[in-house]
Amino acid sequence: MARGRRLKVLVIDDERPALDEVAFLLRQDHRIAEVLTCDSATDGLLTLQETDVDCVFLDIQMPGLTGLELAQVLSRFRTPPPVVFVTAHDSYAIEAFDLQAVDYVLKPVRADRLAEAVRRVVEGGERVATAPLDSQIPVERGGVTRFVERASVAFVEAQGDYARLHTADDSYLIRTPISALEEQWGPAGFVRIHRSLLVALAHVKEVRMDGGRCTVVVAGTELGVSRRHTRELRDLLLNRGVS
Repeated sequence: MARGRRLKVLVIDDERPALDEVAFLLRQDHRIAEVLTCDSATDGLLTLQETDVDCVFLDIQMPGLTGLELAQVLSRFRTPPPVVFVTAHDSYAIEAFDLQAVDYVLKPVRADRLAEAVRRVVEGGERVATAPLDSQIPVERGGVTRFVERASVAFVEAQGDYARLHTADDSYLIRTPISALEEQWGPAGFVRIHRSLLVALAHVKEVRMDGGRCTVVVAGTELGVSRRHTRELRDLLLNRGVS
């Protein structure tokens, strides 16, 4: 996508307050020229068949045609528009990543987070961009900055306003809250299993159930899964062929 050219975007959400909020925030962005809105995926598809847009900001859970289903349809367009998912649910991040979403923004939407999504659209080129799997995370230890490959991180542990990254053979403390990592790394396969833990699905080796209690084995460490996250995690793992 050409630098400097202002964007024409479409926002699709069946909930009017959320639709209006995202549209309002996008209209405040100097990189946006025009914001179209639709309150259903079906209407959005009709609009996209008649109008070219630079990006679609798309809710996931909608009656009838869902956001994921619409994204699948759009992927078959001759020139698919980039898609940014905007949702209150973090459980669809893997599916979104598989559909090559530019970004995955969680509600309630913050202006700075939406601005970051716009930046990714602007810098992503004409084709839909994917979240980098092997991006490097700078970590400091003893006055020396090292770069850790995100793909090597097996799980993340919350420590106040910090997060500890655990690899197979070491751990690193970074000054980023786990909530921010959950949002940023969701498209790369990281999911919350507990309020203080994120795991990389690719590193989960076992799922254990004992008396209704669920744990997972990641990088040789057994981690507890909260009840609220158990079913979601098992479904994600089974869908990826992990048993």
